[in-house]
Amino acid sequence: MPTFTYTGEDSKGKTVTNTVTATDRFKVYAIARSEGHTVSSIDESSKFDIKKWLNIERINYYLSRVKDDELVMSTRNLGSMLVAGLTVSRSLTVIERQSKNPRMKGVMKRVSERINQGDPFYESLKEFPEVFDDLYVAMVRAGEESGQLADSLQTLAIQMERASNLKKKIKGAMIYPSIVVVVMVVIGILMMIYVMPQITGVFKGMDKELPVTTQFLIGASDFLVEYTLIAIGGMIAAVAGVIYFLRTKWGRIASSWSIVRLPVIGNIAKEVNAARTARTLSSLLNSGVDMVQSIEITEEVLQNVFYKTVLKEAAERVQKGTALSETFIENEKLYPVLVGEMILVGEETGQIAGMLKELAIFYETEVERKTKDLSTIIEPILMVVIGGGVGFFALALIAPIYSISDGLN
Repeated sequence: MPTFTYTGEDSKGKTVTNTVTATDRFKVYAIARSEGHTVSSIDESSKFDIKKWLNIERINYYLSRVKDDELVMSTRNLGSMLVAGLTVSRSLTVIERQSKNPRMKGVMKRVSERINQGDPFYESLKEFPEVFDDLYVAMVRAGEESGQLADSLQTLAIQMERASNLKKKIKGAMIYPSIVVVVMVVIGILMMIYVMPQITGVFKGMDKELPVTTQFLIGASDFLVEYTLIAIGGMIAAVAGVIYFLRTKWGRIASSWSIVRLPVIGNIAKEVNAARTARTLSSLLNSGVDMVQSIEITEEVLQNVFYKTVLKEAAERVQKGTALSETFIENEKLYPVLVGEMILVGEETGQIAGMLKELAIFYETEVERKTKDLSTIIEPILMVVIGGGVGFFALALIAPIYSISDGLN
């Protein structure tokens, strides 16, 4: 008689997994009903079942990750289902069944289990910080405590979607120049290894002093040909070293300092941070989170070290009774002048959350426009860089030819 393993829930909503012996699947359903269980899936065990040796579901869970777009869609759907009258646990179960992402399915299943056990929704989310950040947890908590969870989730979905779109636009603007630079480096290395030795071989036999540029190309070509693996390994190690350094404390400080001071990109970086600050603060305040906690959560959302310092200072000063606008007005080198002035108007009119929302929309629109214009600025710069590289190669190869011509004359 075959053996079946079924997964389902008991009368209290807890997940159960039982292995039974039955003639067919219909008998398994009858056994589950007699135990007071509902069945969600049934697997028939064979003599050799790879699932006994490898937990494929668990492996898929750890190999997958929840993307921003998936979380935005799930959050929006969750809010819509709550508006329609479904319970949180039931809504999470629906999202679990709809999702094809193993990580999302596992997360929603676990959160639903904890809610059925009596844990608050926001406490259940804290178990998965890699999926739900501090902003997400804080807005859900504010929604639960105020009885406006559906509204908080809808606001959160809009906030996350705006942030995701902003990130995509910035990455999209940098893809083109990144590809061009990588292709240039690859072509340059291939030329130095396969083309340059054939050309510079003629110059080596000349009894004349070669120009410095030509000597440099010959030396670089010889090194790459003789120590190809070492050279490539050194380049990879250098890139890995830079990435590692940027993740250290001093690396984050150095990158944060330089990004806001770069021409063109620096202004975009300032407006991006202004938009994120305004959008996050506005969403939190609208959800009922108090001012100090909103500032502290916004500090965690931002990545730039110097902007974090500004918000940390703002939280401390607000606790002492200082107006929020003063901190932003005093840090005009990081935040545009408009940020502090708009917050000041919001404080005077009692509409600070609304003013922050208007600020966020304004700077998000500005960043979108400037990222579109960025390609028109980068293209001529890339042309100059490419032209400079081609000119260097041409000068290094043509100069010795002129020397030969002068010698013949």
